[in-house]
Amino acid sequence: MSTRRILTALGLGVAGLLLVIAAFTTWYTVDASEQAVVITFGKADTTVTDSGLHFKLPWPIQQVEVLSKETFSLSFGYKQDKGGELVSFDKETKMITGDEYIVLTDLVVQWKITEPQKYLFNSLNPKEILHDATSASIRSVIGSSTIDSALTDGKAEIEGKTRDLLATLMEKYDVGISVQSVKLQDVELPNVEVRAAFTAVTDARETKNTKINEAKKYENKKKNEAIGERDAIKSRAIGEKTARIEQALGDVSLFNQLHAEYAKNKEITRQRLVIETLEQVLPKAKLYIMNDNGETVKYLPLQQLESGTPPPPVVEEKDGGGTNE
Repeated sequence: MSTRRILTALGLGVAGLLLVIAAFTTWYTVDASEQAVVITFGKADTTVTDSGLHFKLPWPIQQVEVLSKETFSLSFGYKQDKGGELVSFDKETKMITGDEYIVLTDLVVQWKITEPQKYLFNSLNPKEILHDATSASIRSVIGSSTIDSALTDGKAEIEGKTRDLLATLMEKYDVGISVQSVKLQDVELPNVEVRAAFTAVTDARETKNTKINEAKKYENKKKNEAIGERDAIKSRAIGEKTARIEQALGDVSLFNQLHAEYAKNKEITRQRLVIETLEQVLPKAKLYIMNDNGETVKYLPLQQLESGTPPPPVVEEKDGGGTNE
């Protein structure tokens, strides 16, 4: 075989290889959950976020790095081994609170790749940067918090502060990562005895709060009862006041009527008032009408007739020597 034929065969082989490479490296696909960066001669050129089939120049002119759009989780302070068991890193999770207590803190950070070009080219290991920034953020927040806040009702505030601080750091580092959320998994004391003592203190505090709430409830109940009783007394007083005012107005009206009758005939009105007063003062007394000489005068016994009893006999003394009944 001549040298020319060998060179021709090698040329055809190289051309065929190039065609194969071109056939397999001039297109790529992007799923709906993915994004891609087109790299031209080692430099990021275009970011592709639309899903589907795309074309590019063959390798080695252009190549594609495909990244996920999904949310990733970073576990800080623990991880799962191959058997699914949780493995804790005490050295990583051990922190000091603002009031100088030691606590073990682990958490989960949800993050996404929002700028693929920066994620690929602004750092060698963006995940490690995120891990270190997470450590710095949670230690800073725990270091400014009290032990009570970290172990009881301050966890939500710690999560919020950690997320804000971590997001600020990642924006400053500019590695194309966006922090979505921070969730504390556990904040606990380092040994059983301290945990038991703190649990007892926490239980006592909760009991105290329960008693305070019960006392406030009892206070409000008694206060409402007192307010209701006060309003009832006021209502009765207003009703009695109104009744007495009406009675007084009625008495004034009656007096004015009597005064008008008295002005018309003073003697008759005077005698009438005397008789009515005697009837009120002595309701069971029997009345006799006598003249100036002390003698009883015959009259129509209206009282006896009204009561249905026969009137007593009237004995008249002509000489005026005594009182007759």
